[in-house]
Amino acid sequence: MNKSTFGRQFTVTTWGESHGKALGAVIDGCPAGLPLAEEDIQKYLDRRKPGQSRYTTARKEGDLVEILSGVFEGRTTGTPISLMVRNTDQRSRDYGNIACSYRPGHADYTFDRKYGFRDYRGGGRSSGRETIGRVAAGAVAAKILGSLGVTFCTYTKSIGPVEAKEFDKEEIIRNAFYMPDKNAAEEAGIYLEKCMKDQDSAGGMIECCIQGVPAGLGSPVFEKLDAVLAQAVMSIGAVKAVEVGEGMNAANLNGSTDNDGFCAGENGISKTSNHAGGIMGGISDGSEIVIRAAVKPTPSISRPQDTVTDKGENISLEIHGRHDPVIVPRAVVVVESMCALALTDALITNMSSRLDRIKEFYGKQSD
Repeated sequence: MNKSTFGRQFTVTTWGESHGKALGAVIDGCPAGLPLAEEDIQKYLDRRKPGQSRYTTARKEGDLVEILSGVFEGRTTGTPISLMVRNTDQRSRDYGNIACSYRPGHADYTFDRKYGFRDYRGGGRSSGRETIGRVAAGAVAAKILGSLGVTFCTYTKSIGPVEAKEFDKEEIIRNAFYMPDKNAAEEAGIYLEKCMKDQDSAGGMIECCIQGVPAGLGSPVFEKLDAVLAQAVMSIGAVKAVEVGEGMNAANLNGSTDNDGFCAGENGISKTSNHAGGIMGGISDGSEIVIRAAVKPTPSISRPQDTVTDKGENISLEIHGRHDPVIVPRAVVVVESMCALALTDALITNMSSRLDRIKEFYGKQSD
């Protein structure tokens, strides 16, 4: 089974391939009445589209979204929302030399083992271009969350060995890497120039900070909120690890350091620290949710690499075409979108968790 649907109540099914006619998503479970226009979605897609700088693929795609259904007179109708982005700049000839060979670091070999057949043009379904549907749907989820006071701040924390040491929120949109540190962004540029000269690529870390999430989302066992967020982010093709709060560093701490204390004030109960990253026992605690994603280096590099053909012949392969020397900057909005989808689904699912709130809701209905 090829599962392309994410979510339980607010569901998203993505479709399309890198070199097909189009890609997109179908959202089901979106409440009626949400003001929605193509412009709301386009501003998210513009953050991930190619050709933004010399550090992204030269493929020229406008990535213009079309809303095909589920919106009438500027508002969602409660029926499935179908979104489509047409491919306009495919160059399938660039992939002729990999039709019968397996690219290192890609899903070519595993696709053949699973399906016995694969679309070798740009990776087909396993291409990073598949994330268009995720981002388009994530923009809708983010608008729902925004109407409830939930906000995101997502950025590049590191590229290769270069880590942001300062935090200037305004700087994130001023540089090509979406880094909150101007000096780090300049260092990252120097590092990537070297990678490109060496016909190599780089990875990095993305951090997503989410404020305004109410306490009580998630569940204590298999549907833990941090587990759902981790699944959402890990499902992104280039992501190899996910951390919440202290993450891996929690293994180095003592309980007295890692535990978040509580205090009562005029605004109710709050925490004295946030090592947990806004989630305790699999349930949101009302503080900022902090999640990080480790993104691997772009596997498509032009230096010769050892591999085999589908006939089992050893060969040296040079990958041609237009590829990002680093995926991280364009993946920032993808991580944010997947977090938005997971949280929107959790919010809607959580509405049925307490009988008193169900009674309160329906008791106020006049018709």
